[in-house]
Amino acid sequence: MSHQHKQQSGPVAIITGASGGIGEATARALAQAGYRVFGTSRKTPTRPTPGVEHVACDVSSDDSVEAAIAEVLAKAGRIDLLVNNAGVGLMGAAEESSLEQARSLFDVNVFGVIRTIKAVLPVMRRQRSGRIVNISSVMGLIPAPYYALYGATKYALEGYSESLDHEVRDMGIRVVLVEPAYTRTSFESNLIQADQQLDEYTPARANAQAVMRDVMVNADSPEVVALAVLKASTAVKPDARYTAGGFARQVSLLRRFVPRSAFDKSLRKQLRLPA
Repeated sequence: MSHQHKQQSGPVAIITGASGGIGEATARALAQAGYRVFGTSRKTPTRPTPGVEHVACDVSSDDSVEAAIAEVLAKAGRIDLLVNNAGVGLMGAAEESSLEQARSLFDVNVFGVIRTIKAVLPVMRRQRSGRIVNISSVMGLIPAPYYALYGATKYALEGYSESLDHEVRDMGIRVVLVEPAYTRTSFESNLIQADQQLDEYTPARANAQAVMRDVMVNADSPEVVALAVLKASTAVKPDARYTAGGFARQVSLLRRFVPRSAFDKSLRKQLRLPA
């Protein structure tokens, strides 16, 4: 009984893309931390996460996002935390994707975040409080050959988030980024392949796939990212960004302090690209 009461009276969180991987781990961590958690996904999860209420939501649809936010408000009356986690991956040389494919990627990874934030901000402004955590990537910090369009969505998210944070800070709202590196999720198996593949890129594309397979062996667990999200969600004076896991922290530091030419050389070596 007391747990039920606690769940009702705790702060209210919405997390998009909560049916698996980082989203599911984060939903579970937030529920354990006392949040009343609403997890969104397009399809109803086959196995529900304990303590998480499912809301159907397709972040690429204005109507779907508005309906999902309205449903949470009807059930909980407020929204204290929004975690934008829904996203898709795309692998291939930049030249190998049609503009249509590029647009659909941005529609989920960038406009999906903007849609959800636009639906939630009026609520948070009325409350004069709220926290928004956007799941970015180290690919929003460093060049990512053969993930150029995916990286572009994350670079866009980084700029948008930092700018928005300054706009809403005096309304009691903070916008924070979490940057995971390689994480053991279905991201790799769910990667969309470029839709206009060219023979010229075949060897390099195969190499990029091999590198991804190899790094996945030592990749962080989704729980590592969930802990970073929890920290970003609860810090009284949050940092602008939180890296998740040792590798992401290392990459972030190198990017900031290593001369560009040295970073470039090291990156190409790590990705097994010709010097």
